[in-house]
Amino acid sequence: MSNIHVEARQVVVPGQILATGMDHLPGDNTFRREEEIVAKRLGTVGTDGRVIKVTPLNGPYFPRVGDKIIGKVYDILMSGWRINTGSVYPAMLPVRDASNKFVKSENLRNLLDIGDFCVVKITKVSSQNMVDVGMRDPELHRLEGGRVIKINCNKVPRVIGKMGSMIGLIKKQTNADITVGQNGLVWIRADTPENEYRAENAIKIVNEHAHQSGLTEKVEAYLNGVQ
Repeated sequence: MSNIHVEARQVVVPGQILATGMDHLPGDNTFRREEEIVAKRLGTVGTDGRVIKVTPLNGPYFPRVGDKIIGKVYDILMSGWRINTGSVYPAMLPVRDASNKFVKSENLRNLLDIGDFCVVKITKVSSQNMVDVGMRDPELHRLEGGRVIKINCNKVPRVIGKMGSMIGLIKKQTNADITVGQNGLVWIRADTPENEYRAENAIKIVNEHAHQSGLTEKVEAYLNGVQ
């Protein structure tokens, strides 16, 4: 029989024993040592069924296939666009993967121009960390208006919340459109600058206090004007 030695969202350190026994499985940033599951990273502990995992408190973003991210165009070639992914690894958006419609090479700037932000999905990461992205799905597109802010990419799951509960709360209370990229970039566009500011501050509260309990109540209190 397994015993879990930590509580949900508890901050743990490398080498700390999280559980003993064989009923649970090691997940992200953990490993098995005989009958013990041990933390690899400084972070908060969580469970997903039988799996015990640790979410790091900090660290850079590493592109993974399937991630939906927000990128910024910094160069245009005949074959497509170079995208800043918010990591040390830039990405290439080939023309063929940018739209379901035919795009002439001389009209690339009409679809995406230098300085534009866009929502893209990582389609390939090579062994040399060459990254390709695509933008053909309806949820992937150029972002217009609003503002883009940066948060800790490791806090993205808390910003989104279970089944989208946290980001849904912020959207509802601020009447804002919000897109959260797995790379830690967040786009916010609301009906007024004041609501954009409130949405930004609410997201920053989650980012700063992600490891604490009672986070939903803290965000609700801020959005309702309770000090």
